[in-house]
Amino acid sequence: MEWYSYPLLIAGGFGCGFINILAGSGSLITLPILIFLGLPVNVANGTNRVAILFQNIIGVGRFRQSRVLDLRQGLRLAIPAVFGGILGAQIAVNLNERVMELTIGGLMIVMLVVVLIRPRRWLEGRGGEDIRTKGIEQIIVFFLIGIYGGFIQAGVGIFLLAGLVLSSGYNLKYANPVKILIILCFTIFALVIFILNDQVRWDAGLILAIGNMAGAWVATRMAVQKGAGFIRYVLIIVLIATAVKLFGGFEFMAELF
Repeated sequence: MEWYSYPLLIAGGFGCGFINILAGSGSLITLPILIFLGLPVNVANGTNRVAILFQNIIGVGRFRQSRVLDLRQGLRLAIPAVFGGILGAQIAVNLNERVMELTIGGLMIVMLVVVLIRPRRWLEGRGGEDIRTKGIEQIIVFFLIGIYGGFIQAGVGIFLLAGLVLSSGYNLKYANPVKILIILCFTIFALVIFILNDQVRWDAGLILAIGNMAGAWVATRMAVQKGAGFIRYVLIIVLIATAVKLFGGFEFMAELF
């Protein structure tokens, strides 16, 4: 790799890890960087999982240390997501990327509306005994999210937050650590599939992981201290930025100026 690859990967990884812990879609930063550095799209997709794995190990450890991670319930929800993630990684090369980007962008707009018009649901959840992690609804929801996460990763954290808040009843403060645990679980299996298909560039992945871990370390502290309200505001910003990016808004503004 060229000398400039190292600071670029670490800086991009920090931003990715920070955003992923607090909301999601951080891979929309790192995937373009990996592609810019010359990696084919499928190899960039696989290489990115190395950083995501280490980022979420840090996140899970920090959240457990702070006693905000619902480990038992999170592992139950991770089971269908793992099976979905394996399937998603297997089909990772078969979907048209532009169609996928437009679909994700549309979903981000829908989710933004939900977050804005039902703020108490995201801040308070259903709480206590109303939190649900069993039933066919949860199995289907988290299996489908797992498929998406195994396929592309970018944005899966936001979909998981939606599932955990709207389907299972968590508030954002406690949904966030469970989200990180679920992603860690299915990333392990998805990464194995990318490795077996020779779609991981280890040097770039491990350098990127340094930045991701640093970003995750900072973000977990902020998530615990500032609570659900802060996470909601970060989520709104990320949703808007993600939708604009996927619909080509940044490119359009660049042409204007």
